[in-house]
Amino acid sequence: MEDRRSQRRQGGGRHERHERKQPRVAPPGLEGGWYRPLRDEDIKRIHEASLAVLERTGIEVMASECREIFRQAGASIDDEHNRVFIPRHLVEEALTKAQPEVILCGRDPTHDLRLGGRRVYMGTGGAAVKVLDLETQRVRESTLADVARIGRLVDALDNIHFYLRACVARDIPIDLLDINTYYAAAANTTKHVTVNCFSVPSVREVVEMAAMIAGGREALREHPIVSLTVCWTVSPLRYAPETVEVLTEAVRQEIPVFLSSAPQAGATSPAALAGTLVQINAEELSGVVYTQLVKSGARIVLGYVPSVADLRTGSFSGGGTEFAMMHAAAAQLGQFYNLPVYNSAGLADSKIPDIQAGYEKGITSLAAALAGSNYIHHSAGLLESMLTVAYEQYVIDDDINGSIMRAVRGIEVTEETLSVDLIDQVCRGEGHFLGTPQSLALMNTEYYYPHTGDRKRREDWEADGSLDMRERARRRARQILQTHKPQPIPPEVEAAIRQRFQILLPATLSGR
Repeated sequence: MEDRRSQRRQGGGRHERHERKQPRVAPPGLEGGWYRPLRDEDIKRIHEASLAVLERTGIEVMASECREIFRQAGASIDDEHNRVFIPRHLVEEALTKAQPEVILCGRDPTHDLRLGGRRVYMGTGGAAVKVLDLETQRVRESTLADVARIGRLVDALDNIHFYLRACVARDIPIDLLDINTYYAAAANTTKHVTVNCFSVPSVREVVEMAAMIAGGREALREHPIVSLTVCWTVSPLRYAPETVEVLTEAVRQEIPVFLSSAPQAGATSPAALAGTLVQINAEELSGVVYTQLVKSGARIVLGYVPSVADLRTGSFSGGGTEFAMMHAAAAQLGQFYNLPVYNSAGLADSKIPDIQAGYEKGITSLAAALAGSNYIHHSAGLLESMLTVAYEQYVIDDDINGSIMRAVRGIEVTEETLSVDLIDQVCRGEGHFLGTPQSLALMNTEYYYPHTGDRKRREDWEADGSLDMRERARRRARQILQTHKPQPIPPEVEAAIRQRFQILLPATLSGR
């Protein structure tokens, strides 16, 4: 495999990374697990309650291939009420077949991700339908060009580790949406790309295009540069027929799949946070069973995306503390099953990049990361409860994510860092801590320095124009979009893609 990997670096689908300083203070893939809102006995009780729900209440599954697959495996079926009851032994068997680690690859191998354990990666996500325009600062509908430009931002920002398309291209026909969204994303970043597909033919098209970029179907299987998130459940405990077909096809196409389930506490799941965790865990376990029945060893990631309703109004709330706690708890559940976890953070109910957005994003992202969630999507760019994205917010959130990943890294305690001799030396009058060799050695490895957050003296800040963080981020986003050139898809591959598919993105936005 290493020989094949070296060949891929020399040509075909995977490329050498442009010269760029790799973050040393807060690199991707650090291990979390410091924050644990659930006790060990709580996790076991949630697990047992989830199994009880699957056996007693079951899952609503309409007459379909999916239901027949469950039937053939020995699940009890109530055809009259369209319910599938999943016994404990099927869950236990499926958990032994699912892979404890899922590798996701970028076109550039330095962006490869190893999901599993407590390793943490933070990236984008969402299906926003509005954009806070970078120039006019007015809200407008999102377009295919936004998908491409946001990909370019993601490519340039070190603390956004993957690109799950964040907004819907509202300016193109629905039947061309999936393939064009994937192309716009893949052409503008060498980081891993996750997509949504809304039909079985779309899954096949996206996999075909990804194989063209990767260098063939076998290369794509070995180095999956694309993955699929599938919201196959409609909470509570119901499978969406068309989306299950998409899930089934994705598993058969052998691409990694995120099993995304998103109940809303107080609306589509119990108001009790523990009850919502039981329900979403039952939905997730049913997905593990189904995908392993379709293909044993299928590469899946548990997709816990619980949210909360503001019980005073019934409206969705993505920035609450309860949201943060449930996503941290979801990480613990994945660790209990020894399976990788996809979940959410960084949502904000605020409409603009303001103080509210900052504290909401900080609370939810820090909780998920410190708990050791593996693939934290939504962690950059989103506002207005996932309805809107803002270019400058990606820059701000990249800074937030950098600080969070530094916290995930923790404090290294060694004989050297304990600094006993150094403390004695300085206290005896031999120098000052700031000028010691230790300080010079650690200044770029021990401390995270914000790129957009301001630490200047007031006099210097005023001399530079008294800019707030939002305006500094707008200027940085504009500069990235004007100057950053992501590694393009090879021209012969791009030409073949444009000949095979109806690509609507102008060549000027194709990463060149």
